[in-house]
Amino acid sequence: MPELSHRRRLLVLAICCMSLLIVSLDNTVLNVALPSMQRDLHATTSGLQWTIDAYTLVLASLLMLAGSTADRIGRKRVFMAGLVVFSIGSLLCSLAPNLSLLVVFRMVQAVGGSMLNPVAMSIITNTFTDARERARAIGVWGAVVGISMAAGPLVGGLLVQSVSWRSIFWINLPVGLAALLLTLRFVPESRAPKARRPDPVGQLLVIALFGSLTYAIIEAPDSGATAVAPFFAVAVAALLGLLWYEPRRTEPLIDLRFFRSAPFSGATVIAVSAFAALGGFLFLSTLYLQNVRGLNALHAGLWMLPMAAPTFLCAPLSGRLVGSRGPRLPLLIAGTAMTASGALFAAFEAETSNATLLVGYVLFGIGFGFVNAPITNTAVSGMPRAQAGVAAAVASTSRQLGQTLGVAVVGAVLASGIGSSPMKQAFVSAARPGWWILTACGLAVLLLGLLTSGHWAHRTAERTAESLESAEIRQTVGA
Repeated sequence: MPELSHRRRLLVLAICCMSLLIVSLDNTVLNVALPSMQRDLHATTSGLQWTIDAYTLVLASLLMLAGSTADRIGRKRVFMAGLVVFSIGSLLCSLAPNLSLLVVFRMVQAVGGSMLNPVAMSIITNTFTDARERARAIGVWGAVVGISMAAGPLVGGLLVQSVSWRSIFWINLPVGLAALLLTLRFVPESRAPKARRPDPVGQLLVIALFGSLTYAIIEAPDSGATAVAPFFAVAVAALLGLLWYEPRRTEPLIDLRFFRSAPFSGATVIAVSAFAALGGFLFLSTLYLQNVRGLNALHAGLWMLPMAAPTFLCAPLSGRLVGSRGPRLPLLIAGTAMTASGALFAAFEAETSNATLLVGYVLFGIGFGFVNAPITNTAVSGMPRAQAGVAAAVASTSRQLGQTLGVAVVGAVLASGIGSSPMKQAFVSAARPGWWILTACGLAVLLLGLLTSGHWAHRTAERTAESLESAEIRQTVGA
């Protein structure tokens, strides 16, 4: 890809951030609309879980395929296709007559979404070649998540309150169209020097692993452990199949050699933990504010601002810290704040008091604001630029898988605890194990931030990058 001017690079960053905005906004807006959808579509707790997890599950399953495909046939081309499919999926969601079709149309949305964020990150990585400049760009990218968290509850609450939950999908249409036209005009095409071959077996194994595991977790409270045991068995078999099959391929869907790098492996697990905490946090908070406290969608959205505003403010600061001092400090701040927030709810029932509820939301917002930039930067900085799309896709897959598991596990715990009891009477006690799970996620971010950001970890990253580059050269010479 040719070297672009500073102004053109910033424009490319802005266009890529537009795609992140509609994908991230869609999740935060949807959470505020869950109680309204539950009443309108007569959905159970598991039905609400599927409206979120059908989307994140398909994203997690297809992100690596989208990243490698973009590296092979062209990032701009795949990015534009994603914008079209995502916009069509959004329109279909707004027209869904029942819960089943809404879940199906959310999956259509996710097919388009899988072609947006990892490909956009790959475009950014190849546009901003200077390490410091790239870290700042990733900080801006992370700030967009904060914008979506700040705007999502307010916009979603206003739309749900004044129109209906269907209107939350309309906002994707003008933004998607604008991003499509701007991409066509200003984003240059780029691809990896050497195309990677498709890996259909690996792709099917990933889908089997993620799909069966999520289904088993969500349906366990209603169906029982015996009924979902075969799905857990499929997940284990798919995992073993991936570990056996992928190393034997010259160009695998998941290059397991990436995980020899301690920072990359750490970033992957941190992403799963942090986004599991986010998914579970939003799910519990939304249901509590509207179904237990009795707030309408707009007021519930306003209560989300103490979490959203710190995320927005801390994300660019985290990017600057990563660029100047490395990922350790942002990860330590993130892990400490998220652990403290979860413990406040788990041990002290923070949701039952306005003051502690506010503190818990602020702490979580700070933690989540600091965690995104070091995840992304660590995942891609130690990898060869030729494989930026695949590395970025693994990081994005970890995020979506984490959010999927967070909603699935916390929702299953909540459904098991509530049972047939009225939600207002049972929610606080039923949600307490879920808050402890989110506390453990924050603690994982803290400990892994300490373990994977030291000198030893960086040395493993350098050795992994050298090994990958050597292997790429040998393949090129052999070809």
